[in-house]
Amino acid sequence: MPKVYFVGCGPGDPELITIKAKKLLQKADVVVYSGSLIPQEIIKLCKKARLYDAAKMVREEIFTVLRNGALQEKLVVRLHDGDPSIYGAIREQTDNLKKEKIDYEVVPGITSFLASAAALGCELTLPGVTQTIIVTRAESRTKVPTREKISELAKHRATMVFYLSVHLVSDIVKQAIKGGYPKSTPVAAVYRASWKDEKIITGTLVDITKKIRDAKITKTTIIIIGDIVNPKHYEYSRLYDKTFSHGYRKAQTISQR
Repeated sequence: MPKVYFVGCGPGDPELITIKAKKLLQKADVVVYSGSLIPQEIIKLCKKARLYDAAKMVREEIFTVLRNGALQEKLVVRLHDGDPSIYGAIREQTDNLKKEKIDYEVVPGITSFLASAAALGCELTLPGVTQTIIVTRAESRTKVPTREKISELAKHRATMVFYLSVHLVSDIVKQAIKGGYPKSTPVAAVYRASWKDEKIITGTLVDITKKIRDAKITKTTIIIIGDIVNPKHYEYSRLYDKTFSHGYRKAQTISQR
C-alpha cells in the first residue's frame, strides 16, 4: 500500500534526531522539509532523496508531491522540525491522503519546548508548584477560541508554554497578569533551543518584554511562564519517599526514638 511518513527531526541539534527518523531519511526517495527550521546536518542525511523546501510551497503543491511519490511506490518523507503533532499542520495532509487510499505514519520527534526546558535545567511539573503544562500560542493571524484566551488559561497559574508568539510578548504579559499571574512570576525565553546560537533570557512578567526586545529576538523562540522557571520552594516527589509504597517498593518503617 502507498505510504507517506511524517517525521519529526527534533528541535535543532542533529544528535537529537531519533534513530528511526535518521534511517528513514537515509533511505528516502522524496523529502519535503520545513525550510530554514531544519539544520543542514540533518538535510545531508537525505543521501539520495529529491528535496523540496516546503517554505516555498503552498498546501496543494506539498500534497501533490507527497501523493505522487507514494503512488509511484517511493519512500516519501514529510520532514518537520520538532514534532509533527505540535503546530505541524499534518491533519489536513493525512486526511487528504486517506481520501486517496494512501497510508501514513507519524514518527515523533523531540519538540522545542522540551529542548527549552532542558536548556533551562528546569522541571516543568514541579511538586508543590504545578502538575500541569499548558501549551498554546498568542492570537494573531491565527485565531484562538475565546475559551483559550491567554487571560482565561492564566487563571490556572500552571506552567504556560508559548509557541510562535515571541513577537507578541507584550500582549502575552498583559493577558497573563490579567488572568492572575503575579507580576513577579518568573519567565524564560529560549531562542533556537539546542542550536549552536541558542540564547536564554530570563526575567519576570515585569521586565521580560524589554529584555527580549533588547536582545532583538523576533522569532523561533519558546516562552515559558511559571514559578517552575525559578521556584522559591517546592515539594520532594512522593514516588521516591521512603514512607511511600507502590507496586515495586514497600514503604520503609521509620523508627521512633
